[in-house]
This record gives sequence, structure tokens and C-alpha cells, in this order.
Amino acid sequence: MAQTGVTTHRQTWGQAAFSLPLTRGFVTVVVSTIALLVVCMIFAPSSVSAGALARSLPFASIIAIVGLGQMLVVQQGGFDLSLAGGVSLAVVITTHMPSGNNAELLPAVLIALGCAVTAGLANGILVGMLRLNAIVATIGMNALLYSAVFAVSGGVPKTTTPLMAIIAGGKTLGVPHAVYFALAILIIVSFVLKKTAAGRRFEAIGANPLAAQAAGLRVRLYQTMAYVFAQLHYCIAGILIAGITREPTAFQGDTLLLPSVAVVVLAGTSLLGGRGFPISTVIAAFFLNQLSQFALAVGVPYSAQTIIQALALVFGIGVYSLRWSPKARKRAQLSNMEEKDYV
Repeated sequence: MAQTGVTTHRQTWGQAAFSLPLTRGFVTVVVSTIALLVVCMIFAPSSVSAGALARSLPFASIIAIVGLGQMLVVQQGGFDLSLAGGVSLAVVITTHMPSGNNAELLPAVLIALGCAVTAGLANGILVGMLRLNAIVATIGMNALLYSAVFAVSGGVPKTTTPLMAIIAGGKTLGVPHAVYFALAILIIVSFVLKKTAAGRRFEAIGANPLAAQAAGLRVRLYQTMAYVFAQLHYCIAGILIAGITREPTAFQGDTLLLPSVAVVVLAGTSLLGGRGFPISTVIAAFFLNQLSQFALAVGVPYSAQTIIQALALVFGIGVYSLRWSPKARKRAQLSNMEEKDYV
């Protein structure tokens, strides 16, 4: 009889893992992406040509990577507004410190990763340990990161190294390398969040920190590590930008903050914390990037891109603010009960 109970429990979790992508967010973002591609083929076929996709996919991959980093913080009920500074610092370190010398590229990348870990720990301690407001703490960290950006670069762009241009800006089998990096990070994040005990606990803490603390989970540690791993995502994105863009500026991260939040919301991750949806986040990144390409193809000025991204964010908030049907609410409640049993 006990064996039957164990088997049933395992089957329940197996079914949940198998059906995980078929969430409201996944369906919404997939349908929206397909509809957008159809509209593009009708009104702006040049935006979905092979050449256009090859040029835009690296930037969609960058949005996906920073979106996955932002998702980890949002899962803990916070926002990381230091994203812009984190990305920009990685860009200038990777371009200015080597000064075009391939032999100096690896030390520069290691230094960039070290700075990311330091910034993430500082954010995590301020928010997770000292309980400061996440927005205030990360805005202050963003200012410090930009101080470091100007200290390294002086605000002057520099050409990337040839090796980094090949690693980040090259192609294999016709696919940009940035896409492979984004897919690798997606696989890692999805596996850790959905297939490991630590990932399940991370999501349970985000859903209900007080209950998780009462259950003996190390709430503050998990919240702190969310900011550390988020900064590592931003750092990787900045390193890739340094290779994709021939002469990146010291402000490359400024245009990524709003998209990072927009794709997380479009993917269905609650701004109050809880379960995250990595696959949906990556699809949403492609959707948002393609929406920008479509807007440019039909003559919308580049200066209006922020408005388009803001409208996408409002759309996502509006969709997930609608009330679920009683049956859907019951399924969500059962899913939450299963998570608590697992923890």
C-alpha cells in the first residue's frame, strides 16, 4: 500500500514536469509569437527574411539571457535595476582591458565575472540579509557600477578583440553563436529550477517566504543567491555584446532593462514571486525582438522602441491580471499544494 502511494506521488510529479510548459504564459506567448510572424510575413516580409533573422537573433539571445537573470530576481519578489550597469561594466572590461590583444581576453573575462559576483553579493546582502527595498538597493548599485564603467572606459568606446568577435559574433552551421549561448543557459536554468531540490525550494521560497522559513529553509541565502546569479547572467550578456558589436559603447546595458522585465512578465512569472518559466521567457525575448524589427520595417522610428516595449509590458500585466476560471484556479491550488509537499 505504501509502495502504491509512493508510485502515485512520483507519477504526479512526472506528469507535472511533463506538462509544465503548457502553462497559461507558455500558450499566450507562443500564440502571440505565431500571430506576430504571420503579420510580419504579410505586412513586412523583409523582417522575417533569412538575413534579417540572422542579424536579429543575436540580440534576441541577449534579451533572453538578461531576461532569465531578471526572472530569478522576480521569482523572489524583487527587481534588479542594476542590470544596465552590470551589462555595461562587462562590456567595457572585455573591450578596454585587452585593448585588442587576444592574450589578455581571458583575464578580462575572469575579472568581469568577479565583478559580477561582487555586485550580486552586495545586492543580495542589501536586499536578502538587510531587508532593504530591492528597487532602492539596486538603483544605488547601478550607480556604483556605472562609476566603475567610467573609471575603466572614460566613456570612450573601444574595438573588441578579434577572438571575442569570433566567439560571440561568429556562426556555426549558419546559426549565430549567441543563440547557442542562450540555449545553453536556458537548459541549465530550466534543469536547476525544475529538476533539482534546490530549484524547487527556490521557487517555494519566492511563493511564500514566511512559510518556507517556518519549514526550515534558508530563505535569506536563496534570496541573496538570486541576485548573484542574475548578475552573472548580465555579465555573460555584456561579454557577448562586446563580441557581437564591433565597437560597443559604455551604455550598452541601458536599452536592456525594460525588455528584461517585459519578457519575464510576458512569460507569466508573477511579479509577487514564485514559479518561473524559463522556456516561455526565451520565447518572449524572441517575440519582443521581432516586434521591434517589425516596427522598424514598417517605418516606426527607433526612438519609439521604448514605447513598444512598455506596451508589451502592459499587455503582459493585463493578460495575467485577468481572473482565471474556477477550474484553472483549482489546478493552480493543487500545484501549489504539491510544491509544499515536495519541500
